[in-house]
Amino acid sequence: MLKKLLATCLCLGSLMTTSAVMAADSDTAAPIIIRFSHVVASETPKGQGALLFQKLVSERLAGKVRVEVYPNSSLFGDADELKALQDNQVQMLAPSMAKFSTLAPALQVYDLPFLFDDQAAVERFQRRPQGRALLESLRPHHMVGLAYWHNGMKELSAIRPLRMPADAQGLNFRIQPSEVLEAQFKAINASSTKLPFAQLRTALQSGSVQGAENPWSNIQSQKLDEVQPYITESNHGLLDYVLVTNPDFWYSIPHGVRSELEAIVDEVTYAVNLEANRINAEARQRIASGGKTQIISLSKSEHEAWRAAMQPVWKQYEGQIGKAVLEAAVRAND
Repeated sequence: MLKKLLATCLCLGSLMTTSAVMAADSDTAAPIIIRFSHVVASETPKGQGALLFQKLVSERLAGKVRVEVYPNSSLFGDADELKALQDNQVQMLAPSMAKFSTLAPALQVYDLPFLFDDQAAVERFQRRPQGRALLESLRPHHMVGLAYWHNGMKELSAIRPLRMPADAQGLNFRIQPSEVLEAQFKAINASSTKLPFAQLRTALQSGSVQGAENPWSNIQSQKLDEVQPYITESNHGLLDYVLVTNPDFWYSIPHGVRSELEAIVDEVTYAVNLEANRINAEARQRIASGGKTQIISLSKSEHEAWRAAMQPVWKQYEGQIGKAVLEAAVRAND
């Protein structure tokens, strides 16, 4: 069924041009198509957000706009989704912050290890001027940042227990394409390999990588607890997304329709960010109840040892990120 739907969408895409969007003012015009592609499962916070956006658009803009959601890299994967958006082959994505590190270096602030104490601190920073300004930094790269979506704090998983930084020495961790994340593992004498999320479970099964970093929802939805015998509840980093669209497409939508879409985006963002905590808590409980992996809780001194080992990465990237951005992020912990 999915293959038939994909084939239909690609056929439609070859016929639709950006200029056709303007015809949406007519009652008889074909609806505007928004292809929303993402790389994770539908039951994750991002997956649920995409489906809620689809639902609300269907209810409020029926006949004017239709949203098609493609989860699990079924339309575009990690390696090609940004280019697809820039080329208007897909109209909406919610990539992780790490995907933008080469385009908008200031966004690397979200990859710094142990920078934010918790998700509440992240939200405070994102609501403040420095955080809002980071969304605008994508405009020169033919993308419009619409909102921040939460997924959750990241935990470390591995083939052996990780209680102290020295325990990770010699292991190879899967990371997203981010120099900051590469430096993070280098700081604890571990190596890293950049891999698309869709390849992670296979890489862990084969042993080509021995560890990873993910929120609970990603671990549970991809059944990574079946191939990682230990998970350390480190909360060392953040996996958030930027909801982005193609500017040519977005600003060709009639103003009234676009305003309604923006209101729906705001509503969905609130729901996604509220739901992310619940989904991750539930995923953690399922993993704990499954008994296929051991969850390691760090003591205060162990947590501080990890933070001390990785914190030099902040200074290493301060020049690229900007001192003012970094200081604003630190203040958000207060």
